[in-house]
Amino acid sequence: MTLSTWLLYVAAVLVLTMSPGPSVLMCISTSVNLGARKALVVSLGSTSAIVCIMALSMLGLGAVLAASETLFGVLKWAGAAYLAYLGIRSLLSRSTEIAVEGQQSASQASNRQVFGQGFLVGASNPKALLFFGALFPQFIDPTAPQAPQLLVLGLTFVFFELLWLGIYALSAAKAKRWLGQPRRARLFNRATGVVFLAAAGLLASSRRPGA
Repeated sequence: MTLSTWLLYVAAVLVLTMSPGPSVLMCISTSVNLGARKALVVSLGSTSAIVCIMALSMLGLGAVLAASETLFGVLKWAGAAYLAYLGIRSLLSRSTEIAVEGQQSASQASNRQVFGQGFLVGASNPKALLFFGALFPQFIDPTAPQAPQLLVLGLTFVFFELLWLGIYALSAAKAKRWLGQPRRARLFNRATGVVFLAAAGLLASSRRPGA
């Protein structure tokens, strides 16, 4: 892999990780409701899911999904249904608070629970699924050793993913009082619901690789 290829990959990852999406909104909501530490646990859960997607892509998941319409359909609709569920709950949430369904008070929510919520959102993130299913393999030079390339590309993505999720989580914690105002909370909840539903629609409308 050449330096120019890596820099092109960095540019693609930078755009992907910094743009608001389901994982970012989950981190912001968790940070406002449960604090920055819990939000960082959510970011670790989301990133862990993406690492799993990345590993499956490296192992040829794209080829498997291309060959199995049933498997692709199950994964696609399960992820879309979960995102749609989060979107509807956000739209229906009370306007006086920022919340994503399933979150509890800081005293009740365990690290395992918030990690699991982050993992589920990361695993059903259509941006990550499409990126690693279609674009990621194009940055790998098939004539060069695979392991070093995969390690560099993987660590690069994890670095930027954690960096931006951490920035969003800490920024939301600083702006908690501002975001907590009823009108702003209502606007955030509506925007969050729309983004989750849009992500669900994007995932539901995706097609099998090679289809």
